[in-house]
This record gives sequence, C-alpha cells and structure tokens, in this order.
Amino acid sequence: MGQAKHPISNWATYNRALINRSLLGFGMDKAAITNWYCPQHHGNRGRGFEYSDTAIETVLMLKALFKLPLRALEGFINSLFQLMKLPLTSPSHSCISKRAKTVNIQYRLPSKGAVAHLVIDATGLKVFGEGEWKQRKYGQEQRRVWRKLHLAVDAKTHEAIGAQVSLESVGDSEVLPALISPLRRRIHQVSADGAYDSKACHRLLQKKGAKASIPPRKTAGFWEEGHPRNDAVAALKAGQLAEWNKESGYHQRSKRKRRCRDTSNPSTRSSACAVTTARLPRPWLGRK
Repeated sequence: MGQAKHPISNWATYNRALINRSLLGFGMDKAAITNWYCPQHHGNRGRGFEYSDTAIETVLMLKALFKLPLRALEGFINSLFQLMKLPLTSPSHSCISKRAKTVNIQYRLPSKGAVAHLVIDATGLKVFGEGEWKQRKYGQEQRRVWRKLHLAVDAKTHEAIGAQVSLESVGDSEVLPALISPLRRRIHQVSADGAYDSKACHRLLQKKGAKASIPPRKTAGFWEEGHPRNDAVAALKAGQLAEWNKESGYHQRSKRKRRCRDTSNPSTRSSACAVTTARLPRPWLGRK
C-alpha cells in the first residue's frame, strides 16, 4: 500500500468530522407536520389516502439513507416521533410499498446561472424481487428486471441537475428531450456518448443553443454541408478521434461519469418497492 498523496495534518478536526458522521439529528418543520396526513380525497372510488405524498416521500428518503427494510423503517420512524413527542405515526410497511409505486417525487431544478458543460449518461438500476430470491434459493435462472436512470450532471460542480427513469427497452436518445427540456438554465455545451448521435438529439441541442460534443458511430456518414457534426466524422475517418475528444472537451465526460457509478452502486440500487410507475427511484431520493 503506497503512501497517501495528501497526509493528514489536522487530526483534531479530522477525528471530530469522523465522529460527527454518526450524529443523528432529525427535525421537522411546521409545514411537514401539518401536511403529514392527507385530508383530501383522491377523487376516485374507494377510501382516500391517510398519508400525504410528503409523508411517503419523507419515509422513502429515510429508507434510502439508512438502508432499512420496510418493517424496520416503520418502527424507526415511530420511535423518532415518540422521542420528538410529535402526534404523528408512520405509514405501515404495506402502505409504503404500495404508495412508492405511484408517489410523485418532487425536486426543484436549479434555475440560476448558466451551465458551461453538461454531461449526459445513463446507468442500470437492478430491481430486487421474487426472481432474485428464487435464483438464490433454487439456482434456477430467472429473468432479471432492471431500469435505466438517465442523469444530466454539471461537469463543474458534479451536481445532478436532471434525472429520468425509463424501461430497459427505451433507447438513451429517446429520453434526452425529457431530460433537457425542463432545464431552465442556459447550457453552453452538452457531452454524451454515441448512443445520442442522432439528428433528433442534435436538433434539440441546437434549439437549446448548446454545442453538441457527441462522438459519431463507427459507420457514421457526413450530414448536410456545414453541419458541426461533420468535423467529428472527418476526425473519425482520419483516425484522429482522440484528438477531437480533447479539442471538443468530450474527454471531460469520462471524469464526470463517476456520478453515475456512485448512483448505480449496490447500496443505492432500486428495490421491489420502487417500481416503474414511480417518477424517480430511491437513488435520487438519497441525494435530495
């Protein structure tokens, strides 16, 4: 094991920071307490919801943060309310499982300041369920279920400013409009891999006023004369795509893909309670 590149000199501060990582501080504002229960009926037949979307979103955030199973999550939240002496109760584990399928996770996109370089990438999210258990117990091969998480990451701040979830059968380029269009910030450059090398994606980025840094596919041909993509195609055919990567800034994308790898690690994968109908899965909840 080699010597650390940056040896620690402020041990007192470092030790205190390690201790503070395990400090448990939990607070709720008056709005969250007031809106914990759902007084309004959903408008359809049957009994209305007892807990609001805010309550379901809160418990899912705690589940993602502490990696708790549903029953343990219910007991954990009830114990927090008892310690805080709040007249609230946790949704039952079955309620959390059902409501997680349809709850609309709210997150506010940053709206101030331009984005100099936006990196687009997608990663797979494995969904644990019955098939996973059968495969482990009986050794039989089961059809694996997984989803795609598409992220738009600011290359400078490493902040994920956009996210969309899709089925595994949906192409990456098909999700780009839903990922880019809601952004209310000026974007100077967008980098994405060859899966986004389509005329629809280039038109969308041109409409947003963003420079497209997308490497062409191996079989790519030239488009109409004067199109910016032709420079990348010419570099590809001349065997100078590596030089084009540096000149266009596309090489920065590989450094920013770390955000997607962090999102798809085993500790943040989707579970059976975060299925396709949910707008955003647990990985995004854990980063709110």
